[in-house]
Amino acid sequence: MSMFARRRLRLATIVSLLAAVVLAAAACSLHPSAYMAAPARYALAGQAPMERPPGDHNTEAYDRIYDNPFLTAHTNPLSTFSIDIDTTSYANVRRFLREEQLPPPDAVRIEELVNYFRYAYPAPEGTEPLAVTTEVGPCAWNRDHRLVRIGLRAHTVVPGQAPARNLTFLIDVSGSMDDPKKLPLLTRSLALLADQLEERDRIAIVVYAGASGVVLPPTSGAARERIRDALAGLQAGGSTNGAQGIELAYRLAEQSLVRGGVNRVILATDGDFNVGITSQGDLIRLIEEKRRTGIALTVLGFGMGNLKDSTMEKLADKGNGNYAYIDSLSEARKVLVEEAAGTLVTVASDVKIQVEMNPALVESYRLLGYENRLLRTEEFDDDAADAGELGAGQTVTAFYEVVPARRGLDGQAPAKLRYQGDAPLTGAAHAGELMTVKVRYKRIGQSESRLAAWPIRDDARATLETTSRDFRFASAVVAFGLSLRASPHRGQANYELAKRLAEAALPPDADEHRRELVALVGAAQALAARQ
Repeated sequence: MSMFARRRLRLATIVSLLAAVVLAAAACSLHPSAYMAAPARYALAGQAPMERPPGDHNTEAYDRIYDNPFLTAHTNPLSTFSIDIDTTSYANVRRFLREEQLPPPDAVRIEELVNYFRYAYPAPEGTEPLAVTTEVGPCAWNRDHRLVRIGLRAHTVVPGQAPARNLTFLIDVSGSMDDPKKLPLLTRSLALLADQLEERDRIAIVVYAGASGVVLPPTSGAARERIRDALAGLQAGGSTNGAQGIELAYRLAEQSLVRGGVNRVILATDGDFNVGITSQGDLIRLIEEKRRTGIALTVLGFGMGNLKDSTMEKLADKGNGNYAYIDSLSEARKVLVEEAAGTLVTVASDVKIQVEMNPALVESYRLLGYENRLLRTEEFDDDAADAGELGAGQTVTAFYEVVPARRGLDGQAPAKLRYQGDAPLTGAAHAGELMTVKVRYKRIGQSESRLAAWPIRDDARATLETTSRDFRFASAVVAFGLSLRASPHRGQANYELAKRLAEAALPPDADEHRRELVALVGAAQALAARQ
């Protein structure tokens, strides 16, 4: 081809490209949105914008969870873990199911599904900050196993006698928060909490994107209009320098520190830290340093598509606080209004549970959930070891699935145990006790823990129908979680069993949350059937 012909070809190509751009721009003028966004956001003229398909460009991050295995009671008699009162996993699972997706298995934390619901455990007596309740019954997904429920209930704060609150809202206003389910929902949610504050309470608002700043200096809770205006004026844009915001928020919270009161930073974000300190390990070290100030950290997660669940859960854990996922204004009201005392007011700290199994009656066992809350045996007695905080009025539930012993035991066992000593078994092992539950906790402001213990017996004659409604309902929640996770230890657990158990355990006056669970199990069952 001659040089002249090549030039004519290049010119024709350029003219064609220019014509295509002009035509595209004219078509795009039908909608004022950006050209590249138009094909993705609109279907037919006159129709409402389409939501981004769930999972499109999904960068959500969850820690890998390996289900707790069955352990032999004779060689592994002690099971130790920190309590967990987070409810994030349930709300997140609900979000996936509403989007007609089954959640990824690692988004399903069984203890958080169970602890989303409140149970009718007896209140602590006198000045004790917590009480323990236990119940044993059949395991619905394995008829040869037993199920042991351990329940804690915290002391309730009397209305009008709650301590003064010093709250610093730390709000992510980066570009990743520019979504109706993120910043707009976030500001409306925090406004619900702000409306509950009194004149003696103090609230401050710090925002962070590429840089951080104070939107509202420490202000009386009575200045509701000023607080609402500050929240309403927030706009999203920029990258996410979370560490810089954390530093500023804690500094501001320290300025208004209330001795004997509630001092807390409330971080509201999708967890997408991408500027400054971005390493999860470095962020955790920063929070561990800040918790020495006596200021706790609550983390509220928002949105979908790039939710950094793993990072946010660890920050709340190391910040002596809690973590919740807000998928709707209704959930915000539950967490920040209905359960505000439990969310904000701590009544016992570093709460740990250790269970000693009696090998005369237990062949093997496994803890259901709490995989990321396990502690080493020696950490139970170590007051320097960090553990979970228990909020006012909260309930905590844990389940053990137990394989009953079928034969005698031989051999030596570890010393200093209730059921095993220098001989294979002690006298206590033959007293009919299935296990002993020990709880360590610290009263607020104290550095030394207290210890309490409760032996558990099993009436093997009990049937599932004779157990409490709470036992059966919580069992249904566990079966639901085992099914969602496709747990290798799920036995006969499936969605149909979970739904049947939950429906049978509903009282006539069941609240909306328990009725919702039945609907969610049905939704998961339908989705699984399509696959």
